[in-house]
Amino acid sequence: MENRQKTAKMPTVIEMQGINKFFFKGKQNELHILKDIDFVVKKGEFVSIVGASGSGKSTLMNIIGVLDRPTSGSYFLDGIDTSTLDDNELSDTRNKKIGFVFQTFNLMPRSNVIRNVELPMLYSGLSPSIRIKRAKELLEMVGMTDRQSHHPSELSGGEKQRVAIARAMANSPSILLADEPTGSLDSTTGRMVMDIFHRLHKEQGTTIVLITHNTQLASETSRTLSLHDGEFLKQ
Repeated sequence: MENRQKTAKMPTVIEMQGINKFFFKGKQNELHILKDIDFVVKKGEFVSIVGASGSGKSTLMNIIGVLDRPTSGSYFLDGIDTSTLDDNELSDTRNKKIGFVFQTFNLMPRSNVIRNVELPMLYSGLSPSIRIKRAKELLEMVGMTDRQSHHPSELSGGEKQRVAIARAMANSPSILLADEPTGSLDSTTGRMVMDIFHRLHKEQGTTIVLITHNTQLASETSRTLSLHDGEFLKQ
């Protein structure tokens, strides 16, 4: 009860009301993917969204990460009404407020590990010395200090994902958005990645939204929402 009361007093990071997403709206092949989604995440929460393939998880993730816009409804991210932002402002918001961790890692193949971690800070205009110092601290946090000069092709899947987590934290984002982060990993390596998320949440108070089809992983988070056919099931 005490934890719930503490969370309730925290600032709201994500606030969605009545989010709908259509594709081919008004046409014969219209698809209603998300249906009146209400979703609130407080600062410091570790929330999971669970759903099978086709449930609307990816579409919802794209809207949370301001990679796409809803057809209707409102979305406030860290107090900002995202509907008022133009494309450049959305890009800046993604870089500064959201850390992405994808199943496919999305590392830059021609850049070494430390350069990959530096990348979000480069777009934020930080000086080289600050970028390098911060990147080294993050790589130490995920246990990748000894691999900072390697390129992604020289890393295992688990190592790539640890680098991706370090990169996602580069600008101290409001949200860490993890899309099936263990989906390409074996169970042992996936456990290591989840342990890093738990450490970030516990020690740094990082707000994390985990999107997964794995109910076992979801059960480790403080709150789980189930998405089915574009709607949250009532808990």
